Amino acid sequence: MTGPAQTDLSSRVLTVPNVLSFLRLALVPVFLWLIVDGYDSWALLVLAVSSLTDFLDGWIARRFNQITRLGQLLDPAADRLYIFAALIGLAWRDLVPWWIVVVVVGRDVFLLLLGVVLANHGFGPLPVHLLGKVATFCLFYALPMIMLGQAFPELSWWSQPVGWAFGLWGAYLYWWAGVIYAIETVRVIRLP
Repeated sequence: MTGPAQTDLSSRVLTVPNVLSFLRLALVPVFLWLIVDGYDSWALLVLAVSSLTDFLDGWIARRFNQITRLGQLLDPAADRLYIFAALIGLAWRDLVPWWIVVVVVGRDVFLLLLGVVLANHGFGPLPVHLLGKVATFCLFYALPMIMLGQAFPELSWWSQPVGWAFGLWGAYLYWWAGVIYAIETVRVIRLP
């Protein structure tokens, strides 16, 4: 039985929220190029536009009942791609160590493998855990703070330490959430 707080998922592709998500995805290579070439203030502007479209697509989807299966896939994919692009671009410029890239990307590869295990046992993906959302928020906050210090050196005295604190905490929480997903995967596939 469906409660009043739940909405039915649509299989529609062409909705305003999905178009906004496609726009976000299209801006990922632009974002990466701007970071790699050192145009940090422009990269921050692209990230701000992406964040605005992220907010709008969620708000429109809920407000006008346009929540779709595709949208539920596109939104977290875009978030991950922005995190990867920021990490790779900043590591390319030696502003973050490559081991952080390996830690964050490795966790997502781990979750992809858990998804394969779930699918092989006839289950869909697990629901997003609050800890995973907090970890993603920390990384989403950390990387722009590091970029802010590069774009505006006069702000780096506070943006760099804050960015690194959130980045290290986010990477730790990212894996902690990954362990929780692994435990849940084992629990789900053992259910009779």
